[in-house]
Amino acid sequence: MIRVLLVDDQHLIRAGLRMLCDAQTDIEVVGEADNGREAVTLAARLVPDVVVMDLRMPGVDGITATGRILAERPATRVLVLTTFGDDDHLYPALSAGACGFLLKDAPPAELLDGIRRAAAGDSPFSAEVLHRLVQRAVRARVTPPRQLDGLTAREQDVLTLVAEGLSNTEIAERLHIGVTTVKTHITSLMTKTDSPNRVRLALFARGA
Repeated sequence: MIRVLLVDDQHLIRAGLRMLCDAQTDIEVVGEADNGREAVTLAARLVPDVVVMDLRMPGVDGITATGRILAERPATRVLVLTTFGDDDHLYPALSAGACGFLLKDAPPAELLDGIRRAAAGDSPFSAEVLHRLVQRAVRARVTPPRQLDGLTAREQDVLTLVAEGLSNTEIAERLHIGVTTVKTHITSLMTKTDSPNRVRLALFARGA
């Protein structure tokens, strides 16, 4: 069972998130907070596996709360869920230790998948946010993607497209394969390159 703490200053959003999580057999909402200060207190007391964290809240904001939570318990996974996907919110949240960054207009299935992936140690990002992260990394490097020994030809194709910042769906369309197959290749690539998440895999491919 994945223990989740919901943090958002809007009651309706928290209620919607709770209903969504309560309908799952493997996710349990153990608490709710409407500000960062309360989130820090509840995280210490309830010891959630995943904190779903809003960023803009009165008093202590989500970025500050993320840093405080992880300073006390680094094993906690903080998954940002916000309306604001701009760099002024993204990079400070990642610097504070957030493991992933989803936008509030994401489909419910994407949020649930994000919670499960965060709990499993992965780093879920909305496609728009991930694309921007990868593109920024790609712009910083002008070297071609690495040609690595031990990869199948298809894995090398997928790695090249990850380095270009394409999403799973775009890779599937480009290579004429299924999205599930793309995910399988990416999981294999992350294992073979010792990359903890997709962003690091793209940086690895670019030699960063």
